[in-house]
Amino acid sequence: MGECGGEHTMNILGIETSCDETSVAVVRDGSDVRSSIIASQADLHAKTGGVVPEVASRQHLEQMNAVIAEGLSVAGAAFQDIDAIAVANRPGLLGALLVGVSAAKALAYALRIPLVGVHHIEAHIYANWLVDPRIEFPVVCLVVSGGHTEIFLVRGHGDYQIIGRTRDDAAGEAFDKSARLLGVPYPGGVLIDKMARELHGNTQAVKLPRARLGADSFDFSFSGLKTAVANAVADPANADVAPQDWAASVQEAIVDVLVEKTIRAATANGARRVLLAGGVAANSRLNERMQAACNAAGLPMTAPPPVYCTDNAAMITCAGYYHLLAGRRDTLELDTLSSERLA
Repeated sequence: MGECGGEHTMNILGIETSCDETSVAVVRDGSDVRSSIIASQADLHAKTGGVVPEVASRQHLEQMNAVIAEGLSVAGAAFQDIDAIAVANRPGLLGALLVGVSAAKALAYALRIPLVGVHHIEAHIYANWLVDPRIEFPVVCLVVSGGHTEIFLVRGHGDYQIIGRTRDDAAGEAFDKSARLLGVPYPGGVLIDKMARELHGNTQAVKLPRARLGADSFDFSFSGLKTAVANAVADPANADVAPQDWAASVQEAIVDVLVEKTIRAATANGARRVLLAGGVAANSRLNERMQAACNAAGLPMTAPPPVYCTDNAAMITCAGYYHLLAGRRDTLELDTLSSERLA
């Protein structure tokens, strides 16, 4: 086993390139983050209002070697200290994933160490184990991002059941589409949170619908919200609504439903804890409201810090650690997939 940090332990190097972040991390024993390097392409993609897959792939290719070198340097590690490689191989942009997986295969082959592919959404869930490796099962985890909005019942490591999902748009899409209607630039969801929080937006300034889909449903629907926001923007009665009040009203409409259904799902399924995961889990209002609701329900809550909510290799490494503990390994034939459900 590696000597990173001066102890015989399991040091895993993780690689994440599923979308527009080139990230490498070195993590010891699943939760001790020795380094977490993220080279973001956000400024580049802001020019086009979203991620361009070919551009993302080229950027990953240009940055990969330097980010690996920095990850090792910050961790105070050499290649010979690394015991295994974990890499995001599904789902995501195929060209982007291919860059990371190719690098991971090359390292595993050259160093003659195990390789394990990791599901990107599973890794988001495991970001919570970076915060607290003693989390007890079963738990309910709300995974909420630009492309995913799902409630998972997690009964154990690798044991996932989807008990709620969006029927149309993801919550992150609802944020971004609403932001465009409000004239808020990319990344819209992040800026809506910032405007509503820092400028003390009024959450009740604009009346917007909440799709609850029945008393027993844990599913979500956000497609109607975009239409409602478009109609509200066009309504002369709302001409004097301040930007921060628009932001707060849209955010509250999304957060209300996320919190309500997650708490109901946790209670109905005997969860011992509520977890948040995914890029939208960094939203300050979602964290505030979910914590209050968990307190009221007598449920503990864990959420990763913002740096581990967005795409990062530390979460890939954490998930990989638990796969390796379970004896799972992948061969150098490891493939990439653009889509695959976790459960």
